[in-house]
Amino acid sequence: MSTISESESTPAVASDAASGPAQELAIARQAIVDQDRAVYGYELFDRAHAAGAHTAASDAALLFNVLSLVDTEALMGKKTVFVNCTHESLEDGHLELVQADRVVLEVPPLPGNLKEAIEAQVPVLTNLRKRGFRLAFNHSVLSRAYESWLPHANFIKLDMTQIRPELLEPLVRVSHQRSTAQLIAEKVEVVEHYNRMLGLGVKLFQGHWFAKPVLIKTHAVRPSQATILQLINLVRKHADVSEIEELLKRDPTLSFTLLRYINSSGFGLSCEITSFRHAVMILGMKKLFRWGALLMTTSRSGEVALAVGTTAVVRGRLMELLSAELLPPEECDNAFVVGVFSLLDTMLGIPLKDALASVALPESIVDALLHRTGVFAPFLKLTEACESGNDEDFKDAANELQLSNQQVNWAHLQALNWAETLVD
Repeated sequence: MSTISESESTPAVASDAASGPAQELAIARQAIVDQDRAVYGYELFDRAHAAGAHTAASDAALLFNVLSLVDTEALMGKKTVFVNCTHESLEDGHLELVQADRVVLEVPPLPGNLKEAIEAQVPVLTNLRKRGFRLAFNHSVLSRAYESWLPHANFIKLDMTQIRPELLEPLVRVSHQRSTAQLIAEKVEVVEHYNRMLGLGVKLFQGHWFAKPVLIKTHAVRPSQATILQLINLVRKHADVSEIEELLKRDPTLSFTLLRYINSSGFGLSCEITSFRHAVMILGMKKLFRWGALLMTTSRSGEVALAVGTTAVVRGRLMELLSAELLPPEECDNAFVVGVFSLLDTMLGIPLKDALASVALPESIVDALLHRTGVFAPFLKLTEACESGNDEDFKDAANELQLSNQQVNWAHLQALNWAETLVD
């Protein structure tokens, strides 16, 4: 949980490394989660796609950014990455840049659904599959017009906003009968849609429903969560090290996690730390505060999706990297906490106001989270916009911070990559 390492490029440096479409590209992402609500992969797309300006050039620019700005082994080696394509870009040379088994190409239906045009694309799809690419299609691939494409489908996406509810079960049944493709329910925004599709046998889901808080009136903060909040409160009031040490001794899981963290290779210590007091003194109060916030992402009840913790980690790192360009270094840890705690209500299952009342936080963090005001507010707005297709919010926040698309892309991809390095 260090700040930007010396080995990482800065956004300013990264922006000089690209030109043309790569500089204009603005990357957005949506998580794809599995039936256990853990992140299976990400769909990465150019915001221009949503505006109807999706082109072969923007496809190439997206892959250029992904390959040049991030450690692809950490991200693409652990998560399945989906990218949108045009039919022109499927035959473009830029696909030679990427290891075929690391990405899924999302192939759209053809305008007019003309049989001759559909059949003309079969050799292209066949070649892509032979090269090792996996292909995803929308539900139109189940229609008679596209029956020659269906054998090439690794994934079929079912759009919950485009398919009539009464057709969902027949489409799932037909897919299982005629194809071995995995189904993805996309644009899942409410838990009822998730439950229904899960009941039909669908095992992959795309949408924001998992990050929405489920508030339970009788919900109590779990013991491990309560201990972490107590730790944060002790740190915030600059308690004596002996008090913190005593708290750690009372929670074996918490103390073990701290010692494992500080003895990790990232710290580069020459000797193993076995004393809680020594660990606290080496870490320091500022980093201990940050570590406590990060630890909240792994301490969750059964009702909370695993993807929530992953999303919170990405938000925290993205907030930190974005703020590093414009704020003093001492504020970057607070920016990290804002990002992580932006999902605190979901993690704890209580209203955000109540969640924030249970922990002592700097006023600037509370202002950003509760009132969306103050120095961190535009960073949070931009961070959340990176997860959605809301172009207006994205442009407003980026313009307010005077950050280029390339700077945001760099930070966004670095944050996704960093989150993967934390997975055991």
